[in-house]
Amino acid sequence: MRDFLAIVGATGTGKTGLSIAIAKHLEVEIICMDSRQSYIGMDIGTDKISKEVRKIVPHHGFDIRSPDESYSAGQFARDAASWIKEIKGRKCVPMLVGGTGLFLRAITHPIFREPEVEESRRRSIRELLTDLPRAKLEHWVRLLDPDRAKIAIQGGPQRLSRTIEVALLTGRSLSWWHKIGASDQKPLSGMVVVLEVPRGVLDARINNRVNKMAEEGLIIEVQGLLDAGFKVGDPGMTGTGYREIASYVEGLCSLDQALEIMKMRTRKYARRQVTWFKNQHEAGTLRVDGTESLEIQCSKILTEWTRTDGM
Repeated sequence: MRDFLAIVGATGTGKTGLSIAIAKHLEVEIICMDSRQSYIGMDIGTDKISKEVRKIVPHHGFDIRSPDESYSAGQFARDAASWIKEIKGRKCVPMLVGGTGLFLRAITHPIFREPEVEESRRRSIRELLTDLPRAKLEHWVRLLDPDRAKIAIQGGPQRLSRTIEVALLTGRSLSWWHKIGASDQKPLSGMVVVLEVPRGVLDARINNRVNKMAEEGLIIEVQGLLDAGFKVGDPGMTGTGYREIASYVEGLCSLDQALEIMKMRTRKYARRQVTWFKNQHEAGTLRVDGTESLEIQCSKILTEWTRTDGM
């Protein structure tokens, strides 16, 4: 008996559209599995689904953190476990949708529960790390947590900072916590659907998406967040798009330059996501061609879901 259905894949593979199409055939409630869409006031740059659609298909996980607050994979797993239980209690299918692979893994392979630390200490370290160039972050990760250095470096600035932050705040490396730290969650299992799209198609979709975000008001959104006192180094603001547009708003580059850098970094991030999902082999994984029609994609997923008895 499966605990959930998950639609995962890189940015631009069509996860959102597919999830809504499936919702026309199954009684589902959707759990957002995107590390950025949990932040309040960050709608355009994270490509959140509209509130109108959310009224039709129940969604969980949007707008639950301020941009200056952390939202870890472990906390997501605890929240998701609660949502899944509630959704199943309503005789609906919990459907996880997003591209944050670490969030999915935290559900199927529960990780440690980090000890509580003062938020003021966390914020001070975060502000310090924001000013460090990437080379320095990599240097400190190699010193503080050599066992995790390769993973942290591949994960980018946020994972580098997170690795350093945990070591400094707890006195133990993140690797140590993963090995020794106890989890208060039981592992859940589900049918995982990985959407795959050829690289050229994916790059074109990402470029078009960035242009669309700019047209829909991304600059105004970022300006509003900065005016509200949020900083580029805050957890929510470190996402691709917000850093680049903030540089434009602060007069450090032109809008064209900001958008081109945003496209480039999003494409690189998407490739890391593709690599992640290729290397994750959850039992029952179904790989679907994201360039096929939604009807064909839905048919493949619903057939497999029914064949394995779903819930």
